[in-house]
Amino acid sequence: MPGLVVFNRRWGIASDDFVFPGLFELFIRILWWIGTMILFTYHKGNFDCNGSAVLRTYLVGLLVVLGLIILSLCAIVYVSAQGKFFSVHLYCIQIVLKGTITNPGPRRSIPALVYLRALLYIPELVWASLGALWVSGDSRGCNPATVGAVISAVVASWIILLITGLGVVFVFDPLGDSRHQPPAMEPLGVQDMESNRASQFFSTARSLAVKVWESRLRLLCCCLPQDESQRAAFSSIAQLFSKFFSDTDLVPSDIAAGLALLHQDQDKMERSRDPETIVEHSPSSPIEEDLEVELEKAAHYMQFAAAAYGWPLYIYSNLFTGPCKLCGDCCKSSGADYDIIGGDHLGCHFNSILQTTGLQYRDFVYVSFHNQIYEIPFFVALDHKREAVLVAVRGTLSLKDVLTDLSAECENLPVEGVPGACYAHKGISQAAGYIYKKLVNDGILNQALSIVPEYKLVITGHSLGAGTASVLAILLRTSFPTLQCYAFSPPGGLLSKALADYSKDFVVSVVLGKDLVPRLSIPNMEDLKRRILKIVSNCNKPKYRILIQGLWYELFGGDPNDLPTEMDNRREEVLSQPLLGEESLIIRHSSSYQSLGSDDSPAHTAVHLPLFLPGRVLYITEDGPSRRPCFSKPRYRADWSDEMAFRSILISPRMLVDHMPDCVLRALNTLISNRPFSLCPSSFSDNQHNVI
Repeated sequence: MPGLVVFNRRWGIASDDFVFPGLFELFIRILWWIGTMILFTYHKGNFDCNGSAVLRTYLVGLLVVLGLIILSLCAIVYVSAQGKFFSVHLYCIQIVLKGTITNPGPRRSIPALVYLRALLYIPELVWASLGALWVSGDSRGCNPATVGAVISAVVASWIILLITGLGVVFVFDPLGDSRHQPPAMEPLGVQDMESNRASQFFSTARSLAVKVWESRLRLLCCCLPQDESQRAAFSSIAQLFSKFFSDTDLVPSDIAAGLALLHQDQDKMERSRDPETIVEHSPSSPIEEDLEVELEKAAHYMQFAAAAYGWPLYIYSNLFTGPCKLCGDCCKSSGADYDIIGGDHLGCHFNSILQTTGLQYRDFVYVSFHNQIYEIPFFVALDHKREAVLVAVRGTLSLKDVLTDLSAECENLPVEGVPGACYAHKGISQAAGYIYKKLVNDGILNQALSIVPEYKLVITGHSLGAGTASVLAILLRTSFPTLQCYAFSPPGGLLSKALADYSKDFVVSVVLGKDLVPRLSIPNMEDLKRRILKIVSNCNKPKYRILIQGLWYELFGGDPNDLPTEMDNRREEVLSQPLLGEESLIIRHSSSYQSLGSDDSPAHTAVHLPLFLPGRVLYITEDGPSRRPCFSKPRYRADWSDEMAFRSILISPRMLVDHMPDCVLRALNTLISNRPFSLCPSSFSDNQHNVI
């Protein structure tokens, strides 16, 4: 940070990203050089075979080329990792800084070293070709071991050249052309004259970024059929991504380092809080009674939300017995039995639903596995145990579902009788509209309720299915006033505040631990980006040390207080001031520094509407230390929370694991089996999430 500028363009790699790849290649090259030297010394420069002169020339030249490459790699690794100190005078205060993530000054010689290393690929290519010619033509009569060693050297050369080419493709930035870089800073007297030029530049750059992201999406989804809905989704997602990444000069390793630092910083703040005071409730208190009833219902309906995923989740949850059960059921199922099922050719999806829910075939009114962008699978069944007509919506399981998830712009969702602005997640809103038309226009709900008119309507789902179920419940609320919705791990960027408040009468959201998805929204992602920029700017450690310590912390834990993340001896007011001096020019000209120091730059014009979790939030956390032995059984506690407690993304190894439907189901079943439930005060939930 900022991205390295070489060959007249910016690349997706920074000057401090050469430590690990440089050390790895250096290790290979040193072993290679030692092996070549042993071979040459063993024969004492005399090779008794055809083409010995060519072989001698090849080995001598290879030793020289490898030696030069080793020296260049040593220089690159040293400069990329160095922490040279320098001074900056600011308001009569002398600040001593060193080469850190946001200060590439001490690494200013990296571009020259990269040019030198690139030049050394030319003699390496020539010598690899020379070795290949010798092996193919003049190696007759030579020692087989010698021939094998030369072949290994030639193959190694071509493999390294291939890996280097793939690396160049990987770090290539389509927007890195120097013609697309922002205009240089001008003196104050001419800044007004340059404002139009800057605005025009950002408009052109953003248009180009949208085209680049559309091309990436088309390449990623090349296997999907091209239609109008897909092109509209690509355009919407490209607009979103181009806006999000337009105002930063972060490279992927910067983000990894920032996430590692944030995790340690959040753990440090969490451990420094005072122990929570547990408020005891009598067994007959309304709070505990309500929580117990809802937990029992949630554990029951979560089975249906998990069943909607079909055979993939069933096999994942039953690795040893699942394949045998499904294989037998799928093979003996006749096609005539599955007239109501679409998109399930062998019936494996439906049989896994039968196995998971324990229902009979006659209990299903409608089952669809049709899957397109904004059109997701669902089923309608009769739940006789709870006397409910149950609609279960599947979560994300395909690339088409991912595109629906990523269509995260706001879309108006007017609801009669709801004051305030009513809008929702675009992709999920359209998916709910698709299911609404199926249920109402095709008469599916009327058919189900005609069989059991006394049953109530319940809608459930997990992840994308939870968000769709919540919006669907809002759409059906006026026609079915008694309906209930249980949304498990719903996306955080789902409903406007007015709709979120409206849904609290009939929607219960269940969130487990540090699950990422319920905290995932565009404003939360913008907040995460700002926190990453701030923490990497204030960190006094080189990136390679941050990554090593962060990996160790994630794998083995430790004390976050042993991993300092803030600049030593720097006052907060100093951090808010721009640096002066030659070393700060690179940062000042980067858009990352702009985003840190100015909120009114052209890159900050986009404002995203806030979106919230639906309904009441039932929050489940592990009771005990944050880290436990791998094979120990977790203990959980549950409490009511609210949507405002999920306005910040928590970094944790469990941020993805806690989202898995089998983990949510296991936590609910554990709470049900371990009565009485562990309760904690509402302030616990607030403090748990307000870690910034």
